[in-house]
Amino acid sequence: MAAATAAALLGTGVTTVLAASGPDRAGTPGASVAKAVPAERIIVGYTARADEAKSNAEADKDVRAKAERVGERLDFDRRLGTGAALVDLGDKLDSKDVKDVMGAFAADPDVAYVVPDSRMYAAADPDDSLYSQQWDLFESRAGMKVPGAWAKGVTGAGVNVSVIDTGYVAHSDLAANVVSGYDFISDPWMAQDGGGRDSSAADPGDWMNRGECGTDANGQPVPARDTNNSWHGTHVAGTVAATGNNAKGVTGIAHKAKIQPVRVLGKCGGTTADIIDAITWSSGGTVRGVANNPYPADVINMSLGGGGACDAGTQSAIDAAVGRGTTVVVAAGNSNANAANFNPASCKNVIAVAASDREGNRASYSNYGSVVDITAPGGETSPSAANGILSTLNSGTRGVGSENYVRYQGTSMAAPHIAGLAALMYQARAGITPAQVESAVKSNARPLAGSCSGGCGAGLADATATLTALGS
Repeated sequence: MAAATAAALLGTGVTTVLAASGPDRAGTPGASVAKAVPAERIIVGYTARADEAKSNAEADKDVRAKAERVGERLDFDRRLGTGAALVDLGDKLDSKDVKDVMGAFAADPDVAYVVPDSRMYAAADPDDSLYSQQWDLFESRAGMKVPGAWAKGVTGAGVNVSVIDTGYVAHSDLAANVVSGYDFISDPWMAQDGGGRDSSAADPGDWMNRGECGTDANGQPVPARDTNNSWHGTHVAGTVAATGNNAKGVTGIAHKAKIQPVRVLGKCGGTTADIIDAITWSSGGTVRGVANNPYPADVINMSLGGGGACDAGTQSAIDAAVGRGTTVVVAAGNSNANAANFNPASCKNVIAVAASDREGNRASYSNYGSVVDITAPGGETSPSAANGILSTLNSGTRGVGSENYVRYQGTSMAAPHIAGLAALMYQARAGITPAQVESAVKSNARPLAGSCSGGCGAGLADATATLTALGS
């Protein structure tokens, strides 16, 4: 949204949009429509045979026809990387009006799916603040047994990992492994860097004031209190590929892999449409108006999510990325709830990661359930901060400060452990497929040393066992 639009929206106290619930039928075989929620845009996926799938002019014509039918002001905004159309709803509509608009599209036999352009958020809880302190890599009880994998000569060299997150704030313990990325935040107000989409994935910070992002379903302000910068993407990137053997700081699991920061999360989170384009571009797909990615990802990490089951638009982007050979790793979520009700954790063709604590239990905050594929260390900073996941960060609270290292907890911290492991696997076996990566990670996991209620997937990931099974 433009800054003026954002100000108007926040002034109304409209509920922040979260990810849509799962698809249901809307009178048309083959078309799916996600649960309608207050929204400013919707994503319309046309069938391959439809003229609207190939021509922006035809898509615009169709949008205008639907607008006349439902009596609302609708505009064709742009084409997403998957080919879907982003449709602007004009004025903020309530759930009933959104349902009517989405129903008009879903009733069209040329429409495969229609979903809201929803908000997603970083899935981690920052806390207080080198290798000896990285218990998550080497401790026998609940660590991921990474040193045994390194002993086989794999460090992630030659592998590209895209971190779709808040972007990257400069850090000397990461700089050697960072390649140019992209900022996909289309709303300048949310981007908080003075503009919309551009070729700089630099993270200016994601601080927010109380109530700046509207209200939740209970009418409470979002956020509930003032927040400072999280530097979330930089923390995630450090777990994957902080520089190893440089006599400073921490080491990443795949400490010779290349990290590409791709920015989708800013003030008040990020939108489905921007995330879809980021997935597409990161994996080597084409996004209109953006130069092709010179470093297409072998692995994508998305430590983000929102409420509701996987929507068809996000699933389409993930399926296409996997089809290009990219493994997609996502956080299960931090709500101590069934991950089936969270997006993109519930999407197919992803590796959904729950979090364990230092004792090998499912972390108290971690989501669980049948859609969880694997568990990895996510830490738990209470009662001791030493039990969190230590990684690269920055001291700036409302601007960029000095580089530092901080312990965080969350499934956001667990997911990059698996992304790092996947990067080791891509180096170890040329031509490995995303399905083979997932299968190997799951079949070589070990039982959690502690307890897990609700389902923690195949168990705790074991890097040494996984790389051994690949014959490294």
